[in-house]
Amino acid sequence: MGSGFDEREKAMEAKWAHDEELRFRALSRRNKLLAQWAVESLALHGAAADAYAAALVQMEVRGSRDEDLVRKLHDDFSARSVAYSEHFIRHKMTELAVEATDQIMTETKA
Repeated sequence: MGSGFDEREKAMEAKWAHDEELRFRALSRRNKLLAQWAVESLALHGAAADAYAAALVQMEVRGSRDEDLVRKLHDDFSARSVAYSEHFIRHKMTELAVEATDQIMTETKA
């Protein structure tokens, strides 16, 4: 028979696991939205757009940090004469993180 403490501990662990899953899903969604934005900003189409978006999403899977994404995007934008500063890219990432979280929360409630 479990004590009240054990039950609370299990509930807290379950909530933590759920919150971590939501954070992971929101980050993954943000990175997909970021890839879509970058592809549009770079005017990529077809296979080139798909390959670029996949490469950005793969950076997350390989454990890249946000700063790695910012640096890659800034370098790629600069190479194509797209004048987005690192500050602007970080701001866009924050904006897309909010959008991604909203989407995930809406899906979770449905």
